[in-house]
Amino acid sequence: MYTAGNITKNTLAMVLAGGKGERLSPITMRRPKPAVPFGGKYKIIDFALSNLFNSGIRKAYILTQYQAYSLNKHIKESWSKWTGLGEFYDTISPETSSMSEHWFQGTADAIHQNLRFIESTDADFIAIFGGDHIYKMDIAQMVEYHRMNKADLTIAVLEVPKDEASRFGIMTVDENFRVQAFEEKPACPVTIPGRPTCCSSMGNYIFSKSRLMDLLKRGKQKYQDLDFGKHIIPMMLEARDKVFAYSFYDNSIPGMEPQERGYWRDVGAIDSYYEANMDLISVTPQLNLYNYKWPILTNQGNLPPAKTVFDDEGRRGHNLDSLVCGGCVTSGGIVRRSILGPSCRVNSYALVEDSILFDNVQVGRKAKIKKAIIDEGIVIPEGMEIGFDHEEDRMRGCLITESGIVVVTK
Repeated sequence: MYTAGNITKNTLAMVLAGGKGERLSPITMRRPKPAVPFGGKYKIIDFALSNLFNSGIRKAYILTQYQAYSLNKHIKESWSKWTGLGEFYDTISPETSSMSEHWFQGTADAIHQNLRFIESTDADFIAIFGGDHIYKMDIAQMVEYHRMNKADLTIAVLEVPKDEASRFGIMTVDENFRVQAFEEKPACPVTIPGRPTCCSSMGNYIFSKSRLMDLLKRGKQKYQDLDFGKHIIPMMLEARDKVFAYSFYDNSIPGMEPQERGYWRDVGAIDSYYEANMDLISVTPQLNLYNYKWPILTNQGNLPPAKTVFDDEGRRGHNLDSLVCGGCVTSGGIVRRSILGPSCRVNSYALVEDSILFDNVQVGRKAKIKKAIIDEGIVIPEGMEIGFDHEEDRMRGCLITESGIVVVTK
């Protein structure tokens, strides 16, 4: 017998966090996409893990792969220390922990390579979630929906415009939201009857444990690159398994503002990543980081408070319409509509506008930065200008997107 209080205790989470994030290159040259900073102090994966934690799911394996060191370190220094007896947030990398010692070849193959962790758990439900999107979700509501439907699989879904649908797995559902058909990244996506939108998979799944184990074993006999969208879901529909769609728009969290309902961002490209960050500094952002009833957790560190220095005419430390993290010093410079990661320093007469600075960026005196993303640890020399002359920026080796965002990496 399940109650609202114990259903998540019977849930094991597997978080897929091994993606290269190639469309975010060059800021993913030395880190996986889930380890990319977001909102100054957070990593992208903190949103998926906070959703699990706030939902009461305290048993989670994070499957890492590409450039895994920084992500493994982040999990160890933050998430692994917040668990209690019998709880864990643990990382698994294929080269060290999987039975085959081969890199994951598909989303379902990643789970199959770690099947022994599922076999050894006493959990009844397996939550398989991606670690590279920005959203808030009470996953316990989805698990309860899965249980009430006696489903074999429940897929979290959202509505997307038809012109964007070819990037996702698209499904058709009946009046009870039972999935009738599924197609991965269709060239001609099917719309919801009477609406210009399509029913898109978020790549987040709740499986019943026994059915998942059987599917993974049978699927691996057929497909080397075993994948949920390409193989597992079609196998289940062919077998007439009970596959249901769960509407993300119907999900609600404590303290949610009206503009947050249905908020989900794929920050997999530079432009979308930049726009989602810039939303945070608006007066009423769609994503509210100040909802203490559903906090986004991360490694806080032991940094001192952010500080502004100097109040002289022409040399005044200003942080305006910006997010500024701990350890930052704005020393006689101006920061406007920007996000400063931990331990940045903006020196006298410098200007930072409409930009994102990762950890420990040093901006020299009289330097100017506009509409740029600056990777961690970079020192901007005295007097240098970035974002004002794109030809000059390219000559320095910077990437400039079509919308004019300058990306500066090591």
